[in-house]
Amino acid sequence: MPEIHVPGEVQNRAVGDDDDAGYVARCQRGDTEAFAVLVRRRQKQMINIAYRMIGDYDEACDVVQDSFLAAFRAIGKFRGDARFSTWLCGIVLNHAKTHLAQRAIRLRREGASFDDHVKSENRGLLNGICSPEESVVEQIEQRERDAKVQECIVRLEDEQREVLVLRDIQELSYEDIGIVLKLPDGTVKSRLFRARNALKECLVRVFGEL
Repeated sequence: MPEIHVPGEVQNRAVGDDDDAGYVARCQRGDTEAFAVLVRRRQKQMINIAYRMIGDYDEACDVVQDSFLAAFRAIGKFRGDARFSTWLCGIVLNHAKTHLAQRAIRLRREGASFDDHVKSENRGLLNGICSPEESVVEQIEQRERDAKVQECIVRLEDEQREVLVLRDIQELSYEDIGIVLKLPDGTVKSRLFRARNALKECLVRVFGEL
């Protein structure tokens, strides 16, 4: 399967979850600067999640901004039953799904096709950061591959896409995914199995045999 790249992509392991707890506690005591630290620590990870769900970088940024605002308002209710990053993932996913539903309604009203929307959004990938060792041709080819992979991800059903993003891109544990999606372990695994098969089928159609 082609390697997936996103500008600024970070994995869940890049920032220590345990380190968030102190800032969360300070925020719950009214320290707004502590929440600003949490935003700086988690914004790239959350934008990656929103981008993979939505397929448009600018819209993903808007969704994450709304999600952080919702998290700030609800931080007093956070009891630490899950890690802060896990709790925040759930908020971002909910906002992303709401955004997708609203966008689908808007597109139907405007009479725009889904294919046109995806193609226009994938142009944003051309603004990505590439390795200086790559030639211009290699950079263009990689960006084109990235755009096609993301198009396949966006075409997955919502419930398949979210579990694929959380497990295969963000590398969350099955336990954390179950907490975020409020699903038993078996359901998470079965959805992931279907998501991987659906993604592979799409990639085969796009790239040929993998």
